[in-house]
Amino acid sequence: MEYKGCSPGESKHIAQACEKVLTELECDFVGLALQNTDGSDVRWHYSAGNINEKYKRITVRYGKGIAGKVISTGRPMYVENFPENIAGKALEYPIMLAESLKNAYAVPIHFKGIPKGVLLIGNRSDQPINKNEQITAGNAARTLEQKLNN
Repeated sequence: MEYKGCSPGESKHIAQACEKVLTELECDFVGLALQNTDGSDVRWHYSAGNINEKYKRITVRYGKGIAGKVISTGRPMYVENFPENIAGKALEYPIMLAESLKNAYAVPIHFKGIPKGVLLIGNRSDQPINKNEQITAGNAARTLEQKLNN
């Protein structure tokens, strides 16, 4: 799935950036969600380490799900020991369910200074996402911002 405004070449670079994060962090899953250009819905466009293709069919409303919450607040979100330590119902976290993730960290990606995307890293094991991994995810999000803003 390509984001409107991305050429196939740019799309390939974004997919490669997700793969690089997966390898660097040795996490189980990396996903990139972007807010639709026509409306406020948020979709998962790219992933690495996915166990199925369900992420492509996940759409959440602005402010809902991990992606929608990160975009609406503009702040990172950490989900630990899913589904025990969550606010709300597990069904409100479709990416966690689709990819069988137990721990995840999501950071906003800004377009022209406004949060419009999310980079999510996750583990299917009980291994939490540590501070260094969170910093690396934040740096990867800044790199993706540069690719998407050009």
